Amino acid sequence: MVCLIPSLLSAGEWSGYAELQGRYFPQDAAYENQSDHLISLVFQPEYYQRWDNGNQSLLVVPFFRWDSEDEERTHGDIRELIWTYAGNRWEAQAGVGKVFWGVTEALHLVDTINQTDLVENPDGEQKLGQPLIKLSLERDWGIVDFYTLIGFRERSFPAEEGRLRSHPPVDQDHAEYESDREERHLDFALRWSHYIGDWDIGLAHFNGTSRDPLLIPRISNRGEISLIPFYEQMRQTSLDLQATKGDWLWKLEAIHRSIDSGSYNAATGGFEYTLVGIADTDMDLGLLGEYLYDDRGDDATTPFQNDIFIGFRLTANDVDGSELLAGVIKDMDEDSWMFNLEASRRIGSDWKTSAQIRLWSDIAEQDPLYSLRRDDYAELTLTRFF
Repeated sequence: MVCLIPSLLSAGEWSGYAELQGRYFPQDAAYENQSDHLISLVFQPEYYQRWDNGNQSLLVVPFFRWDSEDEERTHGDIRELIWTYAGNRWEAQAGVGKVFWGVTEALHLVDTINQTDLVENPDGEQKLGQPLIKLSLERDWGIVDFYTLIGFRERSFPAEEGRLRSHPPVDQDHAEYESDREERHLDFALRWSHYIGDWDIGLAHFNGTSRDPLLIPRISNRGEISLIPFYEQMRQTSLDLQATKGDWLWKLEAIHRSIDSGSYNAATGGFEYTLVGIADTDMDLGLLGEYLYDDRGDDATTPFQNDIFIGFRLTANDVDGSELLAGVIKDMDEDSWMFNLEASRRIGSDWKTSAQIRLWSDIAEQDPLYSLRRDDYAELTLTRFF
């Protein structure tokens, strides 16, 4: 075995990237000991190996970030370490994996398998690897995925000196659970997906530990206030739909979630309309619009309970893969809004540069985003692929 492992690894394919990232916060920090800039380095190699006539494969994706200002953002993770066996119209996976569900742009309500790596980006798009066993069955009437989730990953939060943190700060070292088994609780999920004509459909059910913790204020022995994450048990049934109608994409994500304290419904839905070859060029312009709803109203733990998202996606279709995405989410109950811009462009075959701007304005004091009111930032990233 000792000799087999090096030979197996050498026969695989190595790839990945390294990146240098800088963020600048133009406003004075809302809390003490917070810097107006940061620099970070990322290294994410990827190893992929196939054998047994392509029926078996191994994917290994470690991740590490060093951050100059936030000790919690300096962290490592196994994003994926997954073995796959592909049979005749079935597939099995085991290890640490990443699973994405969802179709909408502004918010992914149905995406419940992986935990959010919140120190990476406040948009919640970056995820921690999840230990799992998965069985997929392919039939004429759709694909059925069965998941057993072995072990729970706690959400990462910025440190007290980090920007984009809550107020009071989150004490991650004293997380609490509804289940007596805590992070050892076994979670289960089931999803059916299929397409019917122009419609792509996904139905899923999840039973286990909620990835979205309640943040409960506590006073320490030193009289300091912090927020303690409390992870409830939940049952969630979800629906995701996408209809392709010519240049239109119609999208919907809807959930019904039950916890011991009650239940609620939430949905995000809208459209993307693509203008192909604008102004007689190769560029395409996608116009985006979505509505974000949560029937808990002011009692919702999310800031998006009655909001409108409007944006656009510009794709240059050039050899450098130039793209631009911009959008605004407006709270329909308050004056608050948030703006996001993302742009990227390749430099040759091995390099890529990207930029991001996030702005928050007129955030109401009762809004969960209030602690970010002075955390507008501009980010520049230079990536080297190998």
